[in-house]
Amino acid sequence: MSSPQTPAPAAHTAWIASRRATVTAPQGALALVLTHWSAAGAPPVPESVAREGHPDAALLTRLHREDIDSGEPQEGYRIWRQDSPANLAFEGIEYYDYDPSWVLPGRFELVDEERVVPFEHIRDDGATRALPVSGDLVFERDGQEFRLAAFDTAYGGSAKLQLVFGDTTNGAESYGAGRFLFLDRPASERPLVPGDVVDLEIDFNRAIVPPCGFSSQMNCPLPPPQNRLPLPVRAGEKRVRFAGDFHP
Repeated sequence: MSSPQTPAPAAHTAWIASRRATVTAPQGALALVLTHWSAAGAPPVPESVAREGHPDAALLTRLHREDIDSGEPQEGYRIWRQDSPANLAFEGIEYYDYDPSWVLPGRFELVDEERVVPFEHIRDDGATRALPVSGDLVFERDGQEFRLAAFDTAYGGSAKLQLVFGDTTNGAESYGAGRFLFLDRPASERPLVPGDVVDLEIDFNRAIVPPCGFSSQMNCPLPPPQNRLPLPVRAGEKRVRFAGDFHP
């Protein structure tokens, strides 16, 4: 296996800098101080009420979802503040050394039929939300094949595959609830259809701490059982470092 002291390529160093800029931005995860959901079917909270107790500089954004129990529409909002306790205590993100052995050839296999996978979310008290999984990421490590469920999302303004995964470093070395990995959704000369298989590169050096590691007001999906790797992935982000005894 390659030495963990292998120098990181310039693109990876730039990515680390961009991650810090992203989490410390006005709508970065560190700035989120409140997520509020109204009762299912209730109207949105008026802006004047939502902003009570917050400075004029605070940002207000709206949320919409289906209630996990009834399926009715549910309205919510978020408050973002640059002077949040998390932003003030933030010192940095801890990383594993860049390891080229975790840049793996793999493939994306589109499922043969529509499929949803139940994902627990960190603030849902064990309840699950079904997310559409368009295909599987398949790769080999140490002679063993792994097949992980990935779902479609938008991240950084482009179409991505999102992998929510766990491994044996969680809690001991890396963020306890698992990590995320975003991959460019494979492009092709024609629209991809179920049954297609597309080769792609899976770079676990880009694994990130999910937003809930920066703010307790985030509701992140947790790795489903099939996405829990029985080995350590010592690549990518480990955890968030805060000053003193602060915990988000």
